[in-house]
Amino acid sequence: MSEIMATTKSRKTKFSEIWNLPNVLTYGRIAAVPLVGGLLMWNEGAEDLTGLGVLTARWVALVIFLAAAITDFFDGYLARKWQQQSSLGVMLDPIADKVLVAVVLLVLSADGILFGGHIWAAIIILAREVLVSGLREYLGELQVSVPVTQIAKWKTTVQLLAIGFLIAGPAGDLIVPGITQIGIAGLWLAAGLTLYTGYDYFRAGMRHVVDEE
Repeated sequence: MSEIMATTKSRKTKFSEIWNLPNVLTYGRIAAVPLVGGLLMWNEGAEDLTGLGVLTARWVALVIFLAAAITDFFDGYLARKWQQQSSLGVMLDPIADKVLVAVVLLVLSADGILFGGHIWAAIIILAREVLVSGLREYLGELQVSVPVTQIAKWKTTVQLLAIGFLIAGPAGDLIVPGITQIGIAGLWLAAGLTLYTGYDYFRAGMRHVVDEE
């Protein structure tokens, strides 16, 4: 009987770790990725079948993206406040953030909202994410953590705001001219902060790499 009770308790514990609210918010952010991407790729042909206009699709994509961005704050905050941190959450949280940003930037580039030299801002941001992720993975094997700096948090905020303006894009320009240009300027600001924080992380990580050798 005691073994059955222990097994049941263990299952309940695992279930609560997997399906606690912070993790559910992270799952929601991952689920938002194909929704936002699909809405941004909406075309006039689809409009005839569904009745959802292209500009309306962009506004819906913006709402979903903003909701997903807000969960980026609340999942970590609630996990710490309610002491519901889990290995699954720690693993999925940064993955959800990076996939959401990467997919939106790729679609915006394909859509022509980001064009010419402005695509380099997206390339800088994506390259930094890959490099820092690789560095964190390597340092994780050494049981070394690299804390998130305040400037990195500001970078994330500027980046998400810029992407929000770019998602609104043509739909926003019809209401307030220059929305797309604000988004492009914000993305370049985020790219600049990305270079700084990426160098900062790389320099801090290299100390541990050199010491290990």
